[in-house]
Amino acid sequence: MAVPLVDRHVAEGRGDRIALHLLDRTVTYFELQSLVNRAGNALLKRGIQPEQRVAILLPDGVEFVATFIGAMKVGAVPVPINTGARPADLDYMLDNCRARLVVRDGSLLSEASWVELEAVATGVDEPCYWLYSSGTTGRPKGVVHLHGDMLACVTPYAEEVLAIEPDDVCFSVPRLFFSYGLVNSLFLPLLAGASSVLTPHRPDVAHTLDVLGRFSPTLFFSVPSSYAQLCAAGEASAFRTVRLAVSAGEPLPEPLYTRWKAMTGVEVLDGLGSTEVGYIFCSNLPGTVRPGSSGRMLGDHQARIVDEAGCDVPDGVAGELWVACASTALHYWNQRERTKHTFVGEWLRMGDRYVRDHDGYLWYQGRIDDVFKVNGQWVSPLEVESCLLSHPSVLECAVVAFTDRDGLVKPKAFVVPRADVPASELQALVREHLQPHTYPRVIEFVDELPKTASGKIQRFALRS
Repeated sequence: MAVPLVDRHVAEGRGDRIALHLLDRTVTYFELQSLVNRAGNALLKRGIQPEQRVAILLPDGVEFVATFIGAMKVGAVPVPINTGARPADLDYMLDNCRARLVVRDGSLLSEASWVELEAVATGVDEPCYWLYSSGTTGRPKGVVHLHGDMLACVTPYAEEVLAIEPDDVCFSVPRLFFSYGLVNSLFLPLLAGASSVLTPHRPDVAHTLDVLGRFSPTLFFSVPSSYAQLCAAGEASAFRTVRLAVSAGEPLPEPLYTRWKAMTGVEVLDGLGSTEVGYIFCSNLPGTVRPGSSGRMLGDHQARIVDEAGCDVPDGVAGELWVACASTALHYWNQRERTKHTFVGEWLRMGDRYVRDHDGYLWYQGRIDDVFKVNGQWVSPLEVESCLLSHPSVLECAVVAFTDRDGLVKPKAFVVPRADVPASELQALVREHLQPHTYPRVIEFVDELPKTASGKIQRFALRS
């Protein structure tokens, strides 16, 4: 992977093109190659051998990129670690991956002469990198990816969705230690000979708007909660250079898409991906967006919607989504039972409930563990949340099941308001537009929703 990401561009005469935009300078592909080689040689001098793990605990920046690609180049396996992880989780991940070396606060940017480093001849089926999933329950899972995985999942997305070109500039709100952010800021732009903007700072609304103004990115990547906050800020002019926006991590509700499109005029392409697949494998396409859907399968990726017995259900019927992708990870490290449950032959169980329409678009119904029955009828939290978000006074919301005084299961909504609004008004909104049994019997107004480090709502925390 180091060759198509970096070395190829230098060998083919594109060494002077910008690869990375930092807050204080730019890095060309020729400079990046030098830094990658220095990082790889530094690892070799430390005794790192092929397939040994190298944990990376660094903020987004050239040090991260050089170490990540340098480790792959010498045949080692980079393992990005969440820089915001709690001490207990950090200890767990470092112990679990059995890292031979940890890179933190590197000094790889000091002046030095050009150095050479030959890429190890790794095959497509050899270990390439690990990532720890940021799931909504339980401890992170070590996801083991191979060298051939990224080309298999990034190529169809780059060609069918983005049509990314060397002149594109990418900016990602999700960080490099997430699967989504790693592809947005490293694999996608570097494979295309394009560039990405890297900042070590947490991209809250103010910093995101500052970066947009300074670097004029053409491709913008974020998550629904960030899009909601940016809509609330109302700075439409900040996105004047953005030709496409991308959303993933969790489904983008239709009202939020509509609010964003009306403010910026830029299409936001919602897609479905996972750490296990490596990136987005199902997406809306420019000009054919169906707001509220996850789009259609890309490339050679395949999808099944199955019932509890694992049998296919017809279009229009909800079931669990299974996908087959050439980029699917090898397994979860040291979690045999979880691996056997999730990786079923060539199929990956997503744990999500979906409906596929007759045109092949996939519509999210909630996590298998999140949907629930009220009066014997299924309730999709996302459907209720989308309805609530259509109210102008609702910034964010989450719907979960709760047990009332009679021991019956009912919907409850947690709402982050943009302005004061009576709970009864929101309940009436849902009753008007959805089935009567779906309206929230209780609405609790909160300042914020509990989320994972990657921005996914932790509904299990709300249920408890």
